[in-house]
Amino acid sequence: MRITWPSKTVGMLLLLRLIKVSRRRHILMLLAALVGVVFAGAAAFAATQHIPFTTGLYWAITTASTVGYGDVTPHNASGRVVASAVMLTAIPLLGATFALMTGAAAAAGLRRFLQMGTTFPSGGYRLVVGMHPTVPAIIEELVKADDAVVLVADVDPTSIREDVHVVRGDPTDRATLRKARPEGAQHALVAAVNDGDVLIMAVLLHELAPELPVSALSNSGPVSEALTAIGVKQTISVEELVAHTLAKSLETPHAGDLLLRLVDSEEHRLVETEAEAAEVGKPLSSVREDRKGLVLGLVHDGSVQLGIGTDPVLAVGDRLLVAEPAVK
Repeated sequence: MRITWPSKTVGMLLLLRLIKVSRRRHILMLLAALVGVVFAGAAAFAATQHIPFTTGLYWAITTASTVGYGDVTPHNASGRVVASAVMLTAIPLLGATFALMTGAAAAAGLRRFLQMGTTFPSGGYRLVVGMHPTVPAIIEELVKADDAVVLVADVDPTSIREDVHVVRGDPTDRATLRKARPEGAQHALVAAVNDGDVLIMAVLLHELAPELPVSALSNSGPVSEALTAIGVKQTISVEELVAHTLAKSLETPHAGDLLLRLVDSEEHRLVETEAEAAEVGKPLSSVREDRKGLVLGLVHDGSVQLGIGTDPVLAVGDRLLVAEPAVK
């Protein structure tokens, strides 16, 4: 479905951009003026009422905030003049500041709704296509790893993190996917509740960006086979993954903790890197001794080999799964 913005909406977009440029400067100017009035009023009030400056500052703050406890009050004409001046300047300044901040928050929400909240990533990014109950958690982990993320889904952009660029629309539509520029992505994840939608999105991605590595969430065996046939590198079943993890945790109580430590730790990070030319032809055990970090296994022809009981030899194109210290 193609979205056409009416002329009024275009005008609103331009207005919101102008507001975004100027509001921060105006808020800072108002705050600076407010602080200046409060301190000047405090000094003048303290001088005319012959009280400590700290007491005058307390009076100025309670007056500017309209609290007005009444425990410190002017006792002469000069004090009442100072009080009048503070009330006529500080209170409007404070009100205007809060009004601008509230308006800025409302404008930010509207910009996000109109897909103006973020700019398209300039470098490499991870592309998430479709919506699945696990997608928000996946996005959180990607952002935590400092990956730029582009989400293609028919969702309210305000419900997604502000630092995620949202392409709003039907992810099974070719035109919507084209807006996500899949040819520039580093990797794509296809996810949906309906396996049929997963297959459609994967086929469209393959047509638009044949070289893009794609992973998919699927619960159907035939769909998984079809995804593999069109070049999807990895098909993951969330239910199967959880079931195997829980079952293994019953057999080995700390297996679940081990998996969590591997995938979610601030001390190290998991990386998948291509084997170096000098490592080709060497057994995995030898590479483990030479490499920094913990080499968990290798990926050969799309299949993970742990090297337990066997000692596979690295070939050209093989990739290594390594847990290495996190960069502080």
